Amino acid sequence: MSCTKCESEALTIVPAEIRLYRNRPRTLSHPPMNPPPDILVCLDCGWSEFSIPRSWMAAGWLKDRAPGVPSVAAITAANVAAATS
Repeated sequence: MSCTKCESEALTIVPAEIRLYRNRPRTLSHPPMNPPPDILVCLDCGWSEFSIPRSWMAAGWLKDRAPGVPSVAAITAANVAAATS
């Protein structure tokens, strides 16, 4: 396997803790998700990637958002607009 950015063969796997939050109107009432991924890191350029375990995907943790729920970009734009006005 080689790095997709620099094509180096110097890759290593690093255990990690990652916290994912749902993009829902009542996000604070939902606990964060803590999938235990391993991160693949290129030792030459620093590129990295991780994948969500299949068991989490099969359980529907990252299904499409319900209609009417704003996207992260829309929420961010609204927050920026509110902060600058």
